[in-house]
Amino acid sequence: MSKKTMKVIPIRHITGTHGQESNAGLFSIRKISEVLMGNDLVHDLHKHNFYFILAIEKGQGVHEIDFVHYEIHDNAMFILRPGQVHQLKLTADSTGYLIEFDISFYQPKNTIGEQRWKKAIANNYCEVEENRFKKLLIYISNSFTEYNLMQEGYSQAIKANMDLFFIEFVRQSQNALQVSSVVSTYTQECYEELLVLLEANITETKKVSQYAKLLNLSIYQLNAITKASVGKTTGDLINEQIILEAKRYLLATPNQIKDIAWHLGYDDISYFIRFFKKHTGHSPDLFRKNFK
Repeated sequence: MSKKTMKVIPIRHITGTHGQESNAGLFSIRKISEVLMGNDLVHDLHKHNFYFILAIEKGQGVHEIDFVHYEIHDNAMFILRPGQVHQLKLTADSTGYLIEFDISFYQPKNTIGEQRWKKAIANNYCEVEENRFKKLLIYISNSFTEYNLMQEGYSQAIKANMDLFFIEFVRQSQNALQVSSVVSTYTQECYEELLVLLEANITETKKVSQYAKLLNLSIYQLNAITKASVGKTTGDLINEQIILEAKRYLLATPNQIKDIAWHLGYDDISYFIRFFKKHTGHSPDLFRKNFK
């Protein structure tokens, strides 16, 4: 099967009906109640080519992000990165906001802001204490008002409120992914850069030495960084990314196992099946049947 005929995971875009396009990128913010219009929401597995923030003030449902299952409760905050696969179910009475934007619209350029931003988008989920959720909601509500009024400087005002939002979000979710709370800024930056590289290159690049070279580090240094950050070797993280990409294609597309193996860089389908079963306890075919 060629890349032209390989079925891809459904990708959603910021559409023209609710995306404000300019040279500064795309941004959209909507009230969840306006999206639901009195109906339950059910979105099957798909991914976005943009960042996605779901702020649930009140509501119930289920949100599955890269096959991690979250029960939706009041005062819940979700952030998705481009490329992550998710499915969402929300009850008709849910309230809050849905924000969509691309990296051209918002990405902090100063060092401190960029570090904070990377911390924030590393955490898909944060359940917030009610009073602090209200603080987050103020920044989102301000952005909603600016977006709808579109007065002079509204784009800059939205970005300023997003800066404040991410400061508060990081306060709520700080160190959620780290084994130790005492990790140097350099170590954290290298680890976060590795995650970006894994997401972008896993179908072509699978060796620890290759990622070490991309980061201008030795294999020993890179393993020390991943161990300090999440208690895992770089090899563990590579394997996890391969399995994640395999799961995405198994559950979100009808592609045959051999074609998914090929997409992931495996010419030997038997090896791929053994590798998948070793790390998940299921063959790819059984995984698809049991979890789809």
